[in-house]
Amino acid sequence: MAILQAARAIELGLSITQAKSWGLNRSIFYAAAKKGFKKPALRSREQISSKPVEKKKDHYFLGNEMAYTAKKGRRTYFMIGGKLQTEIDFERQIVRRFGTNFKDAWKESLKIIQEYPKEILLSQNRFFQDVYRPRRDELASKWSQMSEFEQNAS
Repeated sequence: MAILQAARAIELGLSITQAKSWGLNRSIFYAAAKKGFKKPALRSREQISSKPVEKKKDHYFLGNEMAYTAKKGRRTYFMIGGKLQTEIDFERQIVRRFGTNFKDAWKESLKIIQEYPKEILLSQNRFFQDVYRPRRDELASKWSQMSEFEQNAS
């Protein structure tokens, strides 16, 4: 989830630093939601603007999906549970598991995301239903094998 969400954020115009923060934030959010964490209300379909990003004080909308933000120095990061998700956290929690195979997973994610129109990427539900869910098991298996291979090679 983190890698696909980061690729989605890149495609919708976020910087690589913010995209990594977004990807990690959303993967934490969805893991919590799966365990019964209540999601904030979505904006209606009519409220999804053609702009991929909307900024408001302390929160940020990527399409109709909202995440809380905070500044650290000059950079804005996404946060959940009072904790910032930085590019360093993304590197530690996601990239490190893949090792040298991360580049392949990243390229695959970007390619997948580029197959979809912006309207799907702007919608939290459509992204989940049309992009993530159909590939979830296949990518989890493939990327887990890549990760395990890397860890066993170390």
